[in-house]
Amino acid sequence: MFSRLSPRAQAILLMITAIFFFSAMDACAKGLAPRVGAVPAIWVRYTGQCLVVLLLINRHLPTAMRTRHPWLQLLRSVFLLIGTGCFFFGVANIGLAEATAIIDLNPVLITLGAALFLGEQIGPRRLIGIGVSMVAALIIIRPGAAVFSPWALLPLIAAFSYSGYNIVTRFVSHNDSNWTSLLYTAIFGAVVMSAIIPFYWVRPDGTAILLMLAIAGCGTLSQLCLIRALSMGEAGMLAPFAYTGLIFATVWGAVFFREWPDIWTVVGASVIVTAGIYVWYRETFSTEPAKPT
Repeated sequence: MFSRLSPRAQAILLMITAIFFFSAMDACAKGLAPRVGAVPAIWVRYTGQCLVVLLLINRHLPTAMRTRHPWLQLLRSVFLLIGTGCFFFGVANIGLAEATAIIDLNPVLITLGAALFLGEQIGPRRLIGIGVSMVAALIIIRPGAAVFSPWALLPLIAAFSYSGYNIVTRFVSHNDSNWTSLLYTAIFGAVVMSAIIPFYWVRPDGTAILLMLAIAGCGTLSQLCLIRALSMGEAGMLAPFAYTGLIFATVWGAVFFREWPDIWTVVGASVIVTAGIYVWYRETFSTEPAKPT
């Protein structure tokens, strides 16, 4: 079924799947932070991913290590580590849906950055999808509400970092394999966090261990799906679908943390779904020749 879809449709589905696993990882991190702290959560996210990736590609490790863009691979790894760190600390101190709404400013930054640095064009359909989703995100955030605390600045920093990561990933995907990109981000984060973790280590209980395993698994799957999506579709075209993270985060927050969404969150989420369906339809089923939309 998946193979029968157009490359655009496959890229969009992979993007939504990546966001689902990202949001699940964030929910696990929020649950883990009160038990062991945010730093161990970040460490297990990268170390777990590194072990899984090394296990999967152990026979092809020399090939996966080859890259035509070593400095850009380092840059995207730095971007991702900063983004992950800021968001994990942010989500540990404010609501999951609110933190996700703030970080979901990054699709606008991705689209603008792709136009500036990758030469991707921004057509009216993409602008409509992104613009409507942006308004919906602001409806959920509601400037002036309690979400604007010092901790809310961390998801904002993460939004810029993730945007840089996505743009650089899109560029290196033309020459480096998905596994190469996944391996470099995992190794960099694992090495840096392993040097830091001894100063913040707390012995985990059984629940914390399960959450750690879930973070490692979701982190690996989300990165693999995202890298594949960005290798198949333009960053600007995929950007609006990152807003689906708001829907997932709202569900996780309500189910696991009793963070019940208010009417404005429901309204904003509904608008995001509508905008996503519109862009999906135009990008997937349009009979016009393929061109920037």
